[in-house]
Amino acid sequence: MNDVGSNHEMTFWDHLEALRRMLFRVIIIIVVFMIVVFFSKDFIFGSVIFSPSSSDFCLYRWLCQLGEKLNMPEFCPSPFKIEIININLSAQFFTHMSTSFWLGLILAFPYFLYEIWRFVCPALYKKERRYIRIAFGFGGILFFMGVMLGYFVVFPLTLKFLGTYQVTEAVVNQISLHSYISTFTSLILIMGIVFEIPMVALVLSKLGVIRRQFLRKYRKYAIVCSLILSAIITPSGDAFTMMMVACPLILLYEFSILVVKK
Repeated sequence: MNDVGSNHEMTFWDHLEALRRMLFRVIIIIVVFMIVVFFSKDFIFGSVIFSPSSSDFCLYRWLCQLGEKLNMPEFCPSPFKIEIININLSAQFFTHMSTSFWLGLILAFPYFLYEIWRFVCPALYKKERRYIRIAFGFGGILFFMGVMLGYFVVFPLTLKFLGTYQVTEAVVNQISLHSYISTFTSLILIMGIVFEIPMVALVLSKLGVIRRQFLRKYRKYAIVCSLILSAIITPSGDAFTMMMVACPLILLYEFSILVVKK
């Protein structure tokens, strides 16, 4: 393998040095985004992270409008406001720090894909480089599509169900800050990673690992897995919520079949 921009044969230690430089650049970008998020605290927490905790969130209002048009009032959630509490003296500061890191990581993910591409590029043939460059570029778009679906659909529906569910009215829900933030970051990050399925399929196809017939053969298993995953991600139990998550996952698999080699 040759380093990017050089023509000499690289040794094992040259590869390690290239990997070290790549990781250093990625860390720098993550830190930059982390600082930006950290100093945008009022907007990030007030207008973004905690916005789905009340019935004024855009998804709930859209569901109400849809319920009115379809004459199905059950689509419209009753007005609610989830109370977030903190019982640890230092929790708010460390939550601010950790959230800044995870959001910085999410924002830097396309650059991370670019650095991976630069690292593996010299080991590829010219034709492979062209296709895999497109795959990595498209992977950044797919990642943010998954993050947006997680933020605007999956997390609000999960929060609405779990945050308002009561075994008895005698038990009042008071959601801890740590529980809220950990659920928020994990769900949107999981959805972003799940949306990388077509990119991974395309890369593996161009490297000769999988073919279209293989994905078609296991299509029915993929559909079942998508339904199971959607049921886990959205524990509300109603078919509408599950399908809003399962349909994009199934479409991603079908799209993966189209992009891989025959």
